[in-house]
Amino acid sequence: MARLKHVRTLMLDVAYEETGPADGMPVVLVHGFPYDPRAFDDVVAILERQDLRTIVPYVRGYGDTRFRSSAAMRSGQQAAVGHDLVELLDALQLDRAIVAGFDWGARAACIVAALWPERVRGLVSCGGYQIQDIATSTIPSDPESERRWWYQYYFHTERGRNGLTRDRHALCRLLWKLWSPTWSIADTVFDRTASSFDNPDFVDVVIHSYRHRHGNAEGDPRYDATEARLATLPDIRVPSIAIHGAVDAVTPLRDSDAHETHFSGEFECRLLQGVGHNVPQESPEAYARAILDLRAV
Repeated sequence: MARLKHVRTLMLDVAYEETGPADGMPVVLVHGFPYDPRAFDDVVAILERQDLRTIVPYVRGYGDTRFRSSAAMRSGQQAAVGHDLVELLDALQLDRAIVAGFDWGARAACIVAALWPERVRGLVSCGGYQIQDIATSTIPSDPESERRWWYQYYFHTERGRNGLTRDRHALCRLLWKLWSPTWSIADTVFDRTASSFDNPDFVDVVIHSYRHRHGNAEGDPRYDATEARLATLPDIRVPSIAIHGAVDAVTPLRDSDAHETHFSGEFECRLLQGVGHNVPQESPEAYARAILDLRAV
C-alpha cells in the first residue's frame, strides 16, 4: 500500500508516495505532463513484489506538492525539474537510485543521469535522450512534427494560458487520447489523475515549461549554471534503457532514433508495439522489466 509522505527540498514541499521495504533498492519514478503518480500504480505493484523501494513524487505544480516560498518563480524549465529530482534524492538521503520517468519525468531522469551520474544506478527513459537543445529550438522540423506540437504553440499565447486555466481537465483528457491512440482510457482512470491538475501552480509551471524550451520565456536565474551545462548536451554514461512506444504520437521513434549517440555507457533501446506515450500505464510489465533488468547490472 502506497504511503503518502512529504519532504522538504530547497524549493519545494514535495508530496510523494512510497512503497516497499525501507532497506530495498530505491527506484524513483517521475511522471510528466499531464499525468501524475497514478501512471505508475501497476509498475509499483510489480516492483514491490520484488522487494524494491519505490518513491513516486508529484512534480512541481501537481497534486499536493507546493513551493516553499510565494516569491519563488513558478519555473517549469528543464533545469528546474532536474534539480527537483536530485534535491529529492538529497532530502531522502538516497546516495544512489534507479531513476525512471516519461515525458517531463524522463527529462528530469536524463538530466540527473548526465550531470550527477554518481547518484544513478541506472536510467529508464521513455523517448530516449530527453535533454532539450534549446539553442536550436527556432529551427523548424517537418510539417507533420510541427502539427503534433500544436499544444506547445498554443501555450505560447495568452489564449492558450486562458484555455489551460479554464478547461484544464478537458484539454488534458484530449492530449491523453491523441498521444496514446490505441489505449482505451476509462473516464474513471483519467479522473483519478485529473485532480492533480488543480494545484494552484499547475498553469504557471506548465506554461513556463513550454515557453522556455522555445526561447520565449526567461529562466529562473538560480538555474543559469545548470542550463549552461545542459546546453552542451552532455552524454549519459550510466546503464540506460530507452523505451519507445511504437504509436507514441508525441515522440515517434523516428524523431529519436539518433539518440543512442548521447549514451556512452551500457545502453539498450526497446520498442513496444501498440503502445503510446504513457508507457508505464499502457505497458506496466515492460516498464517494470526494464527497471528489474537494470537492478542486475
